[in-house]
Amino acid sequence: MKVLMKGNEAFAEAAVRAGCRYFFGYPITPQSEVPHYLAQRLPEVGGVFLQAESEVAAINMVYGAAAAGARVMTSSSGPGISLMQEGISYLAGAELPAVIVNIMRGGPGLGNIAPTQADYFQAVKGGGHGDYRVIVLAPANVTEIFTLMEKAFDLADKYRMPVMVLGDGILGQVMEPVELPPLKEINPPPKPWAATGKIERDDKTRRIINSLYIVPEENEKHLEQQFAKYRQIEESEPLHENFLVEDAQIILVSFGTMARIAKSVVLKVRERGIKAGLIRPITLWPFPRKAFTAANIPVAKKILTVEMSGGQMVEDVRLAVNGRIDVEFFGRTGGMVPESKEVLEKVLALAREVE
Repeated sequence: MKVLMKGNEAFAEAAVRAGCRYFFGYPITPQSEVPHYLAQRLPEVGGVFLQAESEVAAINMVYGAAAAGARVMTSSSGPGISLMQEGISYLAGAELPAVIVNIMRGGPGLGNIAPTQADYFQAVKGGGHGDYRVIVLAPANVTEIFTLMEKAFDLADKYRMPVMVLGDGILGQVMEPVELPPLKEINPPPKPWAATGKIERDDKTRRIINSLYIVPEENEKHLEQQFAKYRQIEESEPLHENFLVEDAQIILVSFGTMARIAKSVVLKVRERGIKAGLIRPITLWPFPRKAFTAANIPVAKKILTVEMSGGQMVEDVRLAVNGRIDVEFFGRTGGMVPESKEVLEKVLALAREVE
């Protein structure tokens, strides 16, 4: 069935169809439609919606539901995600699966309610304390929201860790036709570690969910196990889209909503005889480094990252390229969206340099 759906509503409906039955959150523009939708939808499927008194309370409720083995999520925007960072670090430390949706808005501070991608560092570098990672997914359209939300819950359970899904004010508010996937029976994997309160277990052991390791040697051992898991994720889970990169001399790199604008620019400059392409990271962590090898972009002479920020993802692109190709940046910040004509002018200038 095809319906016209707002991005925020898609995040909510996709979570329900992925088996999420618990949501704890707090309204903040431009993501308020997520809790508004789930307040009605979750009771229809036997789930629980609760508007917490704050984002701090919400993320700790997520911790409790995750510890009991539930599929659970929360959502917010920049300032709210900042308030959740301590709880996200606790989730990572306790190895608890949960999904966090961030519909990014202009900052820093309270900023504004306009779209931005300036929470990239906060998401992929770990906005809280300690050595930890979260998997970060970045959909580019409403249809992809359904695919990646299901993947987010599956990855959270598979690796026992938080997964963050990044959108922005445009993706959250845009309305697009989407073919709703059929409802299916969701059977999350068994969670023998969960603190369910049952006493009928064969081993009779207590289930303790904890992120406190007072003895340094024990904490280091715990972290080394985490690092091994992160290395596995970096090897197995990176996702990206290649668009006309095989013969491209100029490669644009963008994610999320910005990638849609970048793709339109690639098509426009191709009409002028300029060989351009696009790499769209879908997982922001793990970052798809192998997409930038000489084998994948054999004739590239320039890379241009285009972002709705002051230049954050550009650092990961430069690390992936490792000095082999010159990497430049173009972006707008504070809630301003780069226009296609601005990006086009930048690409034309680069094309003159590589002639």
